[in-house]
Amino acid sequence: MIDGVVVREMKLIPDERGWLMELMRSDWEIFERFGQVYLTTVYPGVVKAWHYHKKQTDNMTCIKGMLKLVLYDSRKTSSTFKKIEEIFFGDRRPLLVKIPPLVQHGFKAIGGETAYAINVSTETYNYERPDEFRLPPDTKQIPYDWGLTPGLKHG
Repeated sequence: MIDGVVVREMKLIPDERGWLMELMRSDWEIFERFGQVYLTTVYPGVVKAWHYHKKQTDNMTCIKGMLKLVLYDSRKTSSTFKKIEEIFFGDRRPLLVKIPPLVQHGFKAIGGETAYAINVSTETYNYERPDEFRLPPDTKQIPYDWGLTPGLKHG
């Protein structure tokens, strides 16, 4: 596992009405602080990559569909520098993934449906000076092949 990345199995709590899943609690070890919560979707086969933050930690879970999350450790002082990690998660494998600052990441919806991911970040989005830095999914700086589907909008 990439240094600083934490994966937490999520627990579904079912009853006769349906089910509940706690997404983040302030008493979990994984919790640092609250910045904001947002929902993002990705269409089947589409790649949203690469990006990283200098200050922000992301805490991501996929609540509908399935995602392939790919992490790349670009931190020169890290014990896992240049390591790549793939994590498959979603409604069939509920996980919470903590992504520390400076770890490049991206994701792809796998399967035939739109994937819905929720992120609980430690910082609020600053529209004037975003803490978000991007590379295209096919960059030569990261040795990873997403298998991009021609004709789809990626990035």
